Amino acid sequence: MYEDADLAVIDKPAGMVVHPSPGHYTGTLVNALLGRGGTWSVAGGSARPGIVHRLDKGTSGLIVVARNDASHRALSAQLKDRSLSRTYLAIALGSFKAAAGELEGPIGRHPKDRLRMAVVKGGRFARTRYEVVERRRGHTLLRCDLDTGRTHQIRVHLAALGHPLAGDVEYGGREPDGAQRPMLHAWRLRLRHPRTQAEMSFEVKPPEDFETYWASLA
Repeated sequence: MYEDADLAVIDKPAGMVVHPSPGHYTGTLVNALLGRGGTWSVAGGSARPGIVHRLDKGTSGLIVVARNDASHRALSAQLKDRSLSRTYLAIALGSFKAAAGELEGPIGRHPKDRLRMAVVKGGRFARTRYEVVERRRGHTLLRCDLDTGRTHQIRVHLAALGHPLAGDVEYGGREPDGAQRPMLHAWRLRLRHPRTQAEMSFEVKPPEDFETYWASLA
């Protein structure tokens, strides 16, 4: 969606892993960045060139990557002080009583399943703010903002509330003939350019599977 000498903003498709990991050595976003050419930051580790933050494999939408280490450090600082803001669209199961709210709960590894995360005592502080956009047939379309960036944060917080994401089989969102992936889309990204300090804002509409699923609930 945008690229210059310091950063790029990418609309990641659902199903693409961000960086190589056991079982996913090819076809990742990192592989695509390296194939694009040029230099990428290594401030986050040589195995994750360019990667400032990540999106889950099943999540679609906006991600910013860094071309150099100075940009990486500046963007990481914005993530830490929350001046880099990320807003998601999510389809959750059930009907929310409140029109908006904050979800807080420390997140760490699930005590019985190390591949999952959970709200656990001693986990890292995490806070998600949500706003109801629309309700349809036992589902709710939400706008979610991250105040922290823990692994699987929105998925874990909504599941802990009793409203897992539609299609999120890992966290209880399984439905007969339902969504084929967690219905989560990184919709809006706002940041300051690390070199010019210009305010930048990007939005990308959800992909077809997200919109088709929501339309099917009308």
